Amino acid sequence: MTARHQTLFDGLLLQVDRALRTLVADAPVPDRISPAKTSEEQVLSDDEKRHAAGLMRVNHSGEVCAQALYQGQALTAKLLSVRKDMEQAADEEIDHLAWCEERVKQLGGQPSLLNPLWYGLSFGIGATAGLISDKLSLGFVSATEEQVCKHLQSHLEKLPPQDDKSRAIVEKMLEDESQHAHAALAAGGINFPAPVKTLMSLVSKAMTESSYRL
Repeated sequence: MTARHQTLFDGLLLQVDRALRTLVADAPVPDRISPAKTSEEQVLSDDEKRHAAGLMRVNHSGEVCAQALYQGQALTAKLLSVRKDMEQAADEEIDHLAWCEERVKQLGGQPSLLNPLWYGLSFGIGATAGLISDKLSLGFVSATEEQVCKHLQSHLEKLPPQDDKSRAIVEKMLEDESQHAHAALAAGGINFPAPVKTLMSLVSKAMTESSYRL
């Protein structure tokens, strides 16, 4: 008996399931153990906990966006190889999603209330980029991951110095995201011009400031 060919409707149903798992269900089980597991929990003041939780909530929202972006691109990618790359990248980002959610809750916080909005916008952007061309889609991944790396680097400077658990997660995420950015360009992605990256940075800033508080 041969396997049934997946239709566009099948793909949409899978995307709905993925969205619900990302936004509603508890954090998925990561393939890799959280880097925070090897660090001791240090004493933080209430203000430090709130600040660290806000930063990790921003990181969690970024991973929600990454899931949506990659899934949207995978849905509309022209080449099978690009679709598989996007799906694999989304799977790798699940680790980050789970690590950040766990850490946010450890710090007494909750994921951002705005995550459904960020997911919808990011999915639409990813799907649109994929419809235009795979090179544009891959270029968008690289530019987005570049922005993520800048945010993560700034969070390493903003986190309470003694918050070793959050710092370990952010350091590993920074390493992974940098690899994703380089891989997307190596796969044929367009290197976006500076003005486009500046605009993306402004949009990203609005998202991070909102997610920090909500």
